[in-house]
Amino acid sequence: MKAPHVEYRNVQKSYDGRVLVVEDLNLAVETGEFLTLLGPSGSGKTTCLMMLAGFEQATSGAILVNGESVHDLPPDKRGIGVVFQNYALFPHMSVGGNLAFPLEVRRLPAPERAERVARALGLVQLEGFEDRRPAELSGGQQQRVAIARALVFEPGLVLMDEPLGALDRRLREEMQFEIRRIQRELGVTVIYVTHDQQEAMVMSDRVAVFRDGRIEQVAAPETLYEEPERAFVAHFIGENNLLAGTVVGSDGDICVVDTQGGTVHAFDVAGSAPGDEVLLAIRPERVGVQPDGVSADSVSDDSVSDDTGHYANELAAAVVDVVFIGDHLRVRLKVGERDDFIAKIPNIVGHGRVLPGDTVRIGWATLDCRALPPDPTVLQTEDDR
Repeated sequence: MKAPHVEYRNVQKSYDGRVLVVEDLNLAVETGEFLTLLGPSGSGKTTCLMMLAGFEQATSGAILVNGESVHDLPPDKRGIGVVFQNYALFPHMSVGGNLAFPLEVRRLPAPERAERVARALGLVQLEGFEDRRPAELSGGQQQRVAIARALVFEPGLVLMDEPLGALDRRLREEMQFEIRRIQRELGVTVIYVTHDQQEAMVMSDRVAVFRDGRIEQVAAPETLYEEPERAFVAHFIGENNLLAGTVVGSDGDICVVDTQGGTVHAFDVAGSAPGDEVLLAIRPERVGVQPDGVSADSVSDDSVSDDTGHYANELAAAVVDVVFIGDHLRVRLKVGERDDFIAKIPNIVGHGRVLPGDTVRIGWATLDCRALPPDPTVLQTEDDR
């Protein structure tokens, strides 16, 4: 069986010998994969990247590239391209000089250097920019040069650490698609670090969600969104309503949960038994809303859960606020004692029938509600918002 392109085996990292910033990391990255390390600041994702690049050493464990340990290899011998957030271009060199530098270090002859520089500039759509200095370029153009420099010596593996963090939103979105296009065109393996969940969802084959030095879940973006296994992932990827409750019944994959707002049927991720505490996660766009006295299932026919077309879950709620977003309305509701339950309603004719102060019925399908293991820290974060 072919070895993964990159593999972390039981990797740990501590800077002071006491606190682990990376703990028991086991992760395999396949050849040609675009894997993103996603998490809040301080979660350990950049440290994982820097250990692979050779700028940091693991405290214990092994990091392998193509089945071989890179522990004793200096950064310049690992054959890895690296792109940083601050571009790290040499200001006194031209664009061509910046791109030629890694090739000069590798002692490539001048004709081959010129050919590779031209090819790399074409790849990032900067033909004709060879003689310009970095200061003469826009932020987006400088980032393209940094990407070209990481690719010019034709590595099979490229690491990117928050490469779009310094760009404005429009440029960031453009560069997301450019990086993905280049990666697919070349077939290189990319490991990408970001704290921006939307960026991770748009660009990645898989996403590893980090929290406090550990991976909470690794999966394709759609799987992370639709099938979070832990409350932190449900909270961090997209937006989720979280309701605490106690399991009062269980039937295979479905459990019945008693919450402050009422009884809820949910898909049982936690493998719960009666008496267990769980955290329910429901996406705002899966919640139907109707004035009191009208079944909530009439809002949407796409999320129903039984043959009759009715929601399995319907609760009473009070409208706290309604915000116009454009293509949808963001409705904040009070459910039980919590006043931060969110529903997203399509902006269609008649939406004005739901107004602040109204008593309404909300509903959702069983399979749109996931019962997860409890996580008090996530609920605390919700309360602090």
